Amino acid sequence: MTTVTPPRQRRRVRPADRAANVGLHAALIALSLGAVVPVLIVVMNSFKTTQGIFGSFLAPPDAETFSVQGYLNVFSRGNFLLNYQNSLIVTILTIVLTIVLGTLAAWALVEYRVPIAPALAGFFVIGIMLPIRLGTVPLLKTMTAWGIVDTLGALVLVYTAMQLPLAIALMTTYFRAVPAELKEAARIDGAGEWRTLWITLPIVRVGIAAVASITMLPVWNDLWFPLILAPGKGNQTVTLGVQQFVGQFQSDYPALLAALTLGAIPLVVLFAVFSKQYIAGLSKGYGK
Repeated sequence: MTTVTPPRQRRRVRPADRAANVGLHAALIALSLGAVVPVLIVVMNSFKTTQGIFGSFLAPPDAETFSVQGYLNVFSRGNFLLNYQNSLIVTILTIVLTIVLGTLAAWALVEYRVPIAPALAGFFVIGIMLPIRLGTVPLLKTMTAWGIVDTLGALVLVYTAMQLPLAIALMTTYFRAVPAELKEAARIDGAGEWRTLWITLPIVRVGIAAVASITMLPVWNDLWFPLILAPGKGNQTVTLGVQQFVGQFQSDYPALLAALTLGAIPLVVLFAVFSKQYIAGLSKGYGK
């Protein structure tokens, strides 16, 4: 006997809900355009001559106004390749250290029921709320005492300490979602703590990706600590290099816009690639 499944009835949308959805989408589109259009204008004008920029900054470059001289001036007068290399080294090392230390600390807080565990968790929460820039002077004194001022190592240590509280809070949330039966089964089969942790890592890989995405954006975009702890030309990051280039070549508008474009491209690419993990990590971490 053949049964006929009745067709599903479409849910009727009320006019008020439809109007609210239209208004919400219109607001989101307006906000997106407000964020994207200025960036596009900067990129577009970076490929124009100075006369083309002042002639009509909203017009795209044509045969008369197109020029890449601004980018040539940036690479000939600035140290952008070295700046990019320094930023990559600092960012990658900070991400690795933050993930490793944050994962181990979160695992310990979840698995080991020691009396001071709640106090430690609260200490890390305070670390999220208090900006590390408040301790700039003690940090500078510490780095001076250690003899690592004006080195990339000083930036890596400070950035790792800055990102660890949030990383630990996020990884603690993900580790608590791991089924206890899985860890008990691993221990019954003779797995030690390191092996048990390794078994659970695939389950929390989303949290690891979220920590990586949340770490890389503020580290790459920071200007304060490179200016304080690593101002030398050999250790400048992209953000500091762009800032100093802007101050030196204020009258060379094509080069100025080219420098701003080169400094913004990595952030745009990183956020486009890791935006899903970034939003998911923040929503899950703060939601709990």
